[in-house]
Amino acid sequence: MSPTKQTFVTAFALFSLFFGAGNLILPPFLGYNAGDAWFWVILGFAISAVIIPIMAIYGHARLQGTMLDFANKVSPAFAMVYAIAVYIISITLPSPRTASVTYEMAIQPYFSMSSLTLSFIYFALVLVFVLNRTKILSIIGKFLTPLIIIILLLIIGIGLFADVEPIRATLFNSPLTEGILEGYQTFDAIGGVVVGGVIVISFALQGTYNYEDKRRMIGKSGLYAGLGLLFIYGGLIALGAYYSGTLEIENRVELLTLLSTKTLGDIGTAFLAVLVALACFTTAVGIVTGVADFVKGVFGNSQKAYIFTGVLGCILGVVIGQFDVHYIIDVALPALMFIYPITIALIFLNVLPERYRPRRVFQGVILVTFLFSIPDFLGFLLPKGSLQSIKDIIPFSNEHMGWILPALLAFVLLNLFGNREKNTAES
Repeated sequence: MSPTKQTFVTAFALFSLFFGAGNLILPPFLGYNAGDAWFWVILGFAISAVIIPIMAIYGHARLQGTMLDFANKVSPAFAMVYAIAVYIISITLPSPRTASVTYEMAIQPYFSMSSLTLSFIYFALVLVFVLNRTKILSIIGKFLTPLIIIILLLIIGIGLFADVEPIRATLFNSPLTEGILEGYQTFDAIGGVVVGGVIVISFALQGTYNYEDKRRMIGKSGLYAGLGLLFIYGGLIALGAYYSGTLEIENRVELLTLLSTKTLGDIGTAFLAVLVALACFTTAVGIVTGVADFVKGVFGNSQKAYIFTGVLGCILGVVIGQFDVHYIIDVALPALMFIYPITIALIFLNVLPERYRPRRVFQGVILVTFLFSIPDFLGFLLPKGSLQSIKDIIPFSNEHMGWILPALLAFVLLNLFGNREKNTAES
């Protein structure tokens, strides 16, 4: 396959691997609540669900290693703990959620099938793809992604030209912040470091391209996938806002179902069922493959470890996938508040030029990020208001982003201090 064709196939595959359960149901509801402030919500959502995840792909294009390489400059022990935490979260929350969403939106309304039966069939198919991982990019990029994009464009395009009531006023006090935090729920920053590893290994298994070829193709495919995600997210958020003065709904799944019916009529429900199943399935394949790749590497490139992890990931998907999708989203919040800030900081550090990110900068920034994200993490576990006195002191902490300024300050000071030491030594 030519480099150009491989780049576009990879871009389609990346889009599909990112675009899963949360990416489908979150944006319309976000736009619905944002109302006339939908633009700011798109901007916030793009930061956490497009820009940062695609930066993770660029980081992988440069490193062309594993998840451990993303955090190894902090310390090998930290890298291992971080990688294990990310993979545990990925395989126990977003992966099972894909089965839960598929059941609630694509199966339950039309078939008398139990959630357990659907999950078993669903993850059996996921396992087939995982065990044939050399063909993942080709199958997803060539066949599954175009179907997803066509259905999405039909829903968005028809919906935005419909005649509806005026857009209502926003329900958000800070639309930009709400957009950023809702972008957390897509798991795409975490997905970037997981899926990026899948792409790197898929290229390596082909054995066709050198380092520079792979770096260029992965970088370009990330850019193309990011532009596609931005266009689709923006369209879904705008669509939700557009119907905010017309529809009365209570949850994310109901809104997406109504939007598909309003835009495509009775056939819209069938289109939506196919869309949900495809979007969720490709993401589950990417997550389970990423986790299995990691465990395989830890155990000396053992194929038995890969197969065992793939099977275990699918079993967990079947069991946890029995929970209601909204329950899984709520349970995910504390975990996201813990791991997301560290992940974002690592992504930013890995895409910066080498001279700005020596080991001491990695260590200092990650330590500060961890410490200042603790109030956000505990805020979802302790009684409401327990940490208010602390959060009032830290800028943006009440918006669950109290770690950003301290991490940025640590980065600047550590670089300035390092440069001063270097200049002193040279003189």
